[in-house]
This record gives sequence, structure tokens and C-alpha cells, in this order.
Amino acid sequence: QVQLVESGGGLVQPGGSLRLSCEASGSIFSIGPMGWYRQAPGKERELVATITAGSSTTYADSVKGRFTISRDNAKKTVYLQMNSLKPEDTAVYYCNANLFRSGSSRPADYWGQGTQVTVSS
Repeated sequence: QVQLVESGGGLVQPGGSLRLSCEASGSIFSIGPMGWYRQAPGKERELVATITAGSSTTYADSVKGRFTISRDNAKKTVYLQMNSLKPEDTAVYYCNANLFRSGSSRPADYWGQGTQVTVSS
């Protein structure tokens, strides 16, 4: 079984920073692209940032220059450093990983349970 567990969410004032972490565990052979998504109340889930196994990154326009995605392959962990946070960044943040389970010939997508980020004064 594979699990993705996020941590690091919370309440922060506008202009503040938070760092999210997501660790993958279980019977994992290899991990490909990883990413962060978010879903605000009443809105669809949207892509925030992605990172390949070779650490190439992409970002949503709304977070470019403020958020940084990174990963530690040895720890099977992806991070999201969020700076200059705005009220519109308030959402549940989910991590995603496309990975091969041990013994599997096909990759599959896995999701974390989500962590709440609230930006408010």
C-alpha cells in the first residue's frame, strides 16, 4: 500500500510564509512527477506546481515568483515553500505523485489527504 502524507498547513497572515511537506511511503519502486494542487471552497481543484524526477518545475501563473516546489528523492518527499501569501491562496492543498509500486508494470497517481492553508488577518 502507498500513502502520501502532507503536513505544514495552518493559519498565516497575509504576506507570511508556510512550508508544506508531503512524504510518500509504502511499497514504492520509483517516483516520477510530483505536484501540489489546491481546492478552494466552491471551486475546482487546480494545479499549483509540479516537479519531475529530474527537478524540472512548472508553476501556475498565480503563484510564480512566490511559491517554490522542491523534492528530496532519497526521502520520497516533495515540498512547497509558499511566500508572500495572499488571502486568495486559502485552500486545501493536496500533493500528488505518479509512481510505480513495487512489482507493478504501470505507474499510477496517488493523492494525499490534503492540508488546510488559511491566509487571513
